[in-house]
Amino acid sequence: MPARTGAQFLRGLKDKREIWVGTEKVGDVLDHPAFSGAAHGLAGVFDHQLAHPEDCLMPDPETGETISASHLIPRSKADIARRHVCLERIAEYTVGVMGRSPDYMNVTYAGFAGRADEWGANGNEQGAENLINYQKYMRRNDISLTHALLHPIIDKSKGDLIGPGNDVALRKVGQTEHGIIVRGSRVLATLAPFADDIAVYPGYPLMPGADEYALAFCIPMSTPGLKFICRDSFSQTGNLRDFPLSGRFDEQDAFVIFDDVEVPWDRLHIHCNLPVYNKVMTKSWWPNIMQQTMIRAQTKLEFAWGLASQMVEAVNGAQPAAMQMLGEIWTFAEFTKACIQKAEENAYEYGNGTWFPEGAPLYALRATLPAWFPRVNEIIRLLGSHNLFAAPAGALFADKDLRPLMDQYLRGAGDMGAEARSRLFRLAWDFTGSALGSRNEHYERFYLGSGARNMQFAHMLGDRERADRLVNRFLTEE
Repeated sequence: MPARTGAQFLRGLKDKREIWVGTEKVGDVLDHPAFSGAAHGLAGVFDHQLAHPEDCLMPDPETGETISASHLIPRSKADIARRHVCLERIAEYTVGVMGRSPDYMNVTYAGFAGRADEWGANGNEQGAENLINYQKYMRRNDISLTHALLHPIIDKSKGDLIGPGNDVALRKVGQTEHGIIVRGSRVLATLAPFADDIAVYPGYPLMPGADEYALAFCIPMSTPGLKFICRDSFSQTGNLRDFPLSGRFDEQDAFVIFDDVEVPWDRLHIHCNLPVYNKVMTKSWWPNIMQQTMIRAQTKLEFAWGLASQMVEAVNGAQPAAMQMLGEIWTFAEFTKACIQKAEENAYEYGNGTWFPEGAPLYALRATLPAWFPRVNEIIRLLGSHNLFAAPAGALFADKDLRPLMDQYLRGAGDMGAEARSRLFRLAWDFTGSALGSRNEHYERFYLGSGARNMQFAHMLGDRERADRLVNRFLTEE
């Protein structure tokens, strides 16, 4: 099957997956108001790729079928640049609001397949072969994949690493002739209601003796025993004029319970192999996936800068304080762009003939963005002030008595009419202050780990050779 249309993607969601939201077990995500808007928003991502084949599509290297370029396994610096174009085009469609659009996992598994040598270590050759075959299946069927990366932590005083005897974390509890049986839970499956399959792979390392927890696999969302408990919906279905982001892009987040779920042998990528589980994510996963995450972040920052700039222009508010705040957002966006460019320009082979960007500039962004995005939201709300609450719903402009009054009293500066001003400030509120806007700010604070932990990680990964040389000159001279 070549790259799917939006309609084909939506038809793929018609299965027997067990999704809960609020107090309700959802029978059909396409018809439910909590999910319908985002389902069709994601369908737009698939159609958007097909509408821009020169940027987003490529032939499968083995079959020649048309696939998304986000499935590309980079074999050169040129491939890194080629993938950038596709990822940027997808990020523009969602303006970076969807952190888990399908290209995220496409890039992840392309990287895994490219470094299958890492997965095949310590006697895990069959798991590596299964992974390569799954990546082929994934790209040729244009699978929408979610993941649940982390084990839930019940008691922080016991630390973040899972050890033997944990009855909450996902683990193997048995096996059949067809595969293994797993039980436990994982967090947090963003995009779960809109995925075809769910992936489990290593997050944090496991403690010695925790072999039964050392698992990686991909299975269909409709697998018996899988249960997804979603947070409250922030979707505003059916009114894209008044809710332009939350009407399209509430990607959802779900707690996952594996209630004695059977994982087929051919879908197992790590089977109780602790050394592989603890090592496979340590080298090449970060610089590979962060190309996608930082292109999304840059797009979101540029959207925020444009949005804030138009808000200031709408009220002719270009005073020095406002211009300073606009410059602050622009600076964040340019720093992000520069780091991405440096990382891509310094791309190199990580092994097995697979190329990824340089990691250091992307690690720096990963550590900094959890502070930048909340500040961006704060700036937009400061610039918006009371105007964010003086933005009538679109339907009111159809009222023949209200319309002339709103046109007079709610117009913008210059030639901006009241309806255009209303749409602009509603967009700003949906981005920063609505339930979806609040969720996205929280999401960015902990994206790929907390800012504090990422700062520690960045320091530990830093190359200090030059820094120490600069210091040591003054410690050794007489």
